[in-house]
Amino acid sequence: MAVSTNDLRNGMTLNLTEGLFAVVEFQHVKPGKGGAFVRTKLKNVRTGAVIERTYRADEKLEQAIIDKRAMQFLYRDSADYVFMDTVTYEQLQVTTASLGDAANYLKEGDDAVLQFYGTEIVGVDLPAAVELTVTETEPGVQGDRVSGARKPAIVETGLALQVPLFVNPGEKIKVDTRSGEYLTRA
Repeated sequence: MAVSTNDLRNGMTLNLTEGLFAVVEFQHVKPGKGGAFVRTKLKNVRTGAVIERTYRADEKLEQAIIDKRAMQFLYRDSADYVFMDTVTYEQLQVTTASLGDAANYLKEGDDAVLQFYGTEIVGVDLPAAVELTVTETEPGVQGDRVSGARKPAIVETGLALQVPLFVNPGEKIKVDTRSGEYLTRA
Protein backbone atom coordinates (compact mmCIF):
# COMPACT_ATOMS: atom_id res chain seq x y z
CA MET A 1 0.00 0.00 0.00
CA ALA A 2 1.50 3.35 -1.05
CA VAL A 3 1.59 6.11 1.55
CA SER A 4 2.55 9.77 1.11
CA THR A 5 5.55 11.15 3.00
CA ASN A 6 3.14 13.79 4.36
CA ASP A 7 1.26 10.99 6.17
CA LEU A 8 4.29 9.41 7.91
CA ARG A 9 3.91 8.62 11.62
CA ASN A 10 6.34 7.30 14.24
CA GLY A 11 6.27 3.51 14.38
CA MET A 12 4.97 3.15 10.80
CA THR A 13 6.79 0.42 8.84
CA LEU A 14 7.96 1.04 5.27
CA ASN A 15 9.00 -1.51 2.64
CA LEU A 16 11.97 0.16 0.92
CA THR A 17 14.37 -1.40 -1.58
CA GLU A 18 16.96 -1.83 1.22
CA GLY A 19 14.48 -3.76 3.40
CA LEU A 20 11.85 -3.14 6.08
CA PHE A 21 12.26 0.11 8.03
CA ALA A 22 10.30 1.56 10.95
CA VAL A 23 9.94 5.34 11.16
CA VAL A 24 11.73 6.48 14.33
CA GLU A 25 11.47 10.20 13.70
CA PHE A 26 10.25 12.48 10.94
CA GLN A 27 10.26 16.23 10.38
CA HIS A 28 8.35 18.18 7.72
CA VAL A 29 10.54 21.08 6.54
CA LYS A 30 9.35 24.05 4.45
CA PRO A 31 12.34 26.21 3.56
CA GLY A 32 11.87 29.81 2.37
CA LYS A 33 13.06 28.85 -1.12
CA GLY A 34 12.30 25.66 -2.97
CA GLY A 35 9.90 22.83 -2.26
CA ALA A 36 9.03 21.28 1.06
CA PHE A 37 10.69 18.03 2.11
CA VAL A 38 10.48 15.43 4.86
CA ARG A 39 13.59 14.49 6.86
CA THR A 40 13.32 10.99 8.38
CA LYS A 41 15.23 8.70 10.70
CA LEU A 42 14.52 5.05 9.86
CA LYS A 43 15.45 1.88 11.76
CA ASN A 44 15.96 -1.41 9.94
CA VAL A 45 13.49 -3.85 11.51
CA ARG A 46 15.71 -6.90 10.94
CA THR A 47 19.19 -5.56 11.78
CA GLY A 48 18.47 -2.54 13.99
CA ALA A 49 20.66 -0.23 11.86
CA VAL A 50 19.48 3.40 11.76
CA ILE A 51 19.64 5.50 8.60
CA GLU A 52 18.60 9.06 7.81
CA ARG A 53 16.76 9.83 4.57
CA THR A 54 15.24 12.93 3.03
CA TYR A 55 12.19 12.72 0.76
CA ARG A 56 10.29 15.31 -1.26
CA ALA A 57 6.94 16.29 0.21
CA ASP A 58 4.10 14.12 -1.09
CA GLU A 59 6.50 11.44 -2.41
CA LYS A 60 4.93 7.97 -2.36
CA LEU A 61 6.53 5.16 -0.32
CA GLU A 62 5.43 1.56 0.10
CA GLN A 63 3.97 0.84 3.56
CA ALA A 64 4.53 -2.64 5.00
CA ILE A 65 1.61 -4.10 6.92
CA ILE A 66 2.90 -5.71 10.12
CA ASP A 67 0.59 -8.23 11.78
CA LYS A 68 0.96 -8.31 15.58
CA ARG A 69 -0.13 -11.50 17.35
CA ALA A 70 -0.29 -12.16 21.08
CA MET A 71 1.58 -15.39 21.79
CA GLN A 72 2.55 -17.35 24.89
CA PHE A 73 5.97 -18.97 25.16
CA LEU A 74 5.39 -22.63 26.04
CA TYR A 75 8.77 -24.39 26.05
CA ARG A 76 12.13 -24.65 24.35
CA ASP A 77 12.61 -27.51 21.88
CA SER A 78 16.39 -27.90 21.35
CA ALA A 79 17.29 -24.75 19.34
CA ASP A 80 13.71 -23.58 18.71
CA TYR A 81 11.18 -21.80 20.90
CA VAL A 82 7.58 -23.04 20.82
CA PHE A 83 4.87 -20.38 21.06
CA MET A 84 1.08 -20.73 21.23
CA ASP A 85 -1.28 -18.21 19.66
CA THR A 86 -3.55 -17.08 22.52
CA VAL A 87 -6.54 -16.70 20.16
CA THR A 88 -6.40 -19.79 17.92
CA TYR A 89 -4.29 -22.03 20.25
CA GLU A 90 -2.10 -22.84 17.24
CA GLN A 91 1.52 -23.73 18.07
CA LEU A 92 4.46 -22.17 16.23
CA GLN A 93 8.16 -23.06 16.31
CA VAL A 94 10.45 -20.01 16.18
CA THR A 95 14.22 -20.02 15.76
CA THR A 96 16.48 -18.18 18.21
CA ALA A 97 17.74 -15.98 15.36
CA SER A 98 14.18 -14.76 14.65
CA LEU A 99 13.73 -13.72 18.29
CA GLY A 100 17.04 -11.86 18.58
CA ASP A 101 17.70 -10.40 22.07
CA ALA A 102 14.15 -11.21 23.19
CA ALA A 103 15.25 -14.83 23.76
CA ASN A 104 17.29 -13.64 26.78
CA TYR A 105 14.14 -12.50 28.60
CA LEU A 106 11.63 -15.29 27.81
CA LYS A 107 10.78 -17.99 30.31
CA GLU A 108 8.05 -20.62 30.10
CA GLY A 109 4.54 -19.18 30.38
CA ASP A 110 5.54 -15.60 29.45
CA ASP A 111 3.46 -13.59 27.01
CA ALA A 112 4.95 -11.72 24.06
CA VAL A 113 3.64 -10.01 20.94
CA LEU A 114 5.26 -11.36 17.78
CA GLN A 115 5.36 -9.07 14.74
CA PHE A 116 4.85 -10.82 11.40
CA TYR A 117 5.50 -9.54 7.89
CA GLY A 118 3.82 -12.23 5.81
CA THR A 119 5.09 -15.41 7.48
CA GLU A 120 8.42 -13.93 8.64
CA ILE A 121 8.89 -12.79 12.25
CA VAL A 122 10.42 -9.30 12.15
CA GLY A 123 10.18 -8.31 15.80
CA VAL A 124 9.09 -9.17 19.33
CA ASP A 125 7.33 -6.82 21.76
CA LEU A 126 8.11 -7.65 25.39
CA PRO A 127 6.99 -5.95 28.59
CA ALA A 128 9.33 -3.13 29.74
CA ALA A 129 10.63 -5.29 32.62
CA VAL A 130 10.60 -9.01 33.41
CA GLU A 131 11.19 -10.95 36.63
CA LEU A 132 14.01 -13.50 36.40
CA THR A 133 15.65 -15.74 38.99
CA VAL A 134 19.41 -15.42 39.57
CA THR A 135 21.04 -18.84 39.08
CA GLU A 136 24.73 -17.95 39.44
CA THR A 137 26.56 -15.16 41.23
CA GLU A 138 29.17 -14.77 43.93
CA PRO A 139 27.64 -14.49 47.40
CA GLY A 140 27.57 -11.03 48.97
CA VAL A 141 30.15 -10.61 51.74
CA GLN A 142 29.24 -8.79 54.96
CA GLY A 143 30.87 -5.38 54.91
CA ASP A 144 30.90 -5.27 51.10
CA ARG A 145 28.75 -2.16 50.93
CA VAL A 146 30.52 0.12 48.47
CA SER A 147 27.86 2.36 46.93
CA GLY A 148 27.03 1.35 43.37
CA ALA A 149 29.42 -1.63 43.26
CA ARG A 150 28.38 -4.43 40.90
CA LYS A 151 29.17 -8.09 40.32
CA PRO A 152 28.41 -10.44 37.42
CA ALA A 153 25.36 -12.70 37.59
CA ILE A 154 23.60 -15.21 35.34
CA VAL A 155 19.80 -15.53 35.34
CA GLU A 156 17.59 -18.53 34.51
CA THR A 157 17.40 -17.69 30.78
CA GLY A 158 21.21 -17.63 30.44
CA LEU A 159 21.50 -13.83 30.29
CA ALA A 160 24.65 -12.46 31.96
CA LEU A 161 24.35 -9.02 33.60
CA GLN A 162 25.75 -6.86 36.38
CA VAL A 163 23.86 -6.79 39.70
CA PRO A 164 24.47 -5.05 43.05
CA LEU A 165 26.58 -6.87 45.66
CA PHE A 166 23.60 -7.74 47.88
CA VAL A 167 21.88 -9.95 45.26
CA ASN A 168 22.27 -13.69 45.99
CA PRO A 169 21.60 -16.86 43.94
CA GLY A 170 17.92 -17.90 43.99
CA GLU A 171 16.58 -14.34 44.33
CA LYS A 172 14.15 -12.87 41.81
CA ILE A 173 15.19 -9.61 40.16
CA LYS A 174 13.56 -7.24 37.68
CA VAL A 175 15.47 -6.73 34.44
CA ASP A 176 14.84 -3.97 31.88
CA THR A 177 14.16 -5.67 28.52
CA ARG A 178 15.23 -2.62 26.49
CA SER A 179 18.71 -2.23 28.00
CA GLY A 180 19.31 -5.59 29.72
CA GLU A 181 20.14 -3.89 33.03
CA TYR A 182 19.20 -4.77 36.60
CA LEU A 183 16.33 -2.62 37.94
CA THR A 184 15.39 -3.91 41.42
CA ARG A 185 14.69 -6.99 43.49
CA ALA A 186 11.27 -8.52 42.81
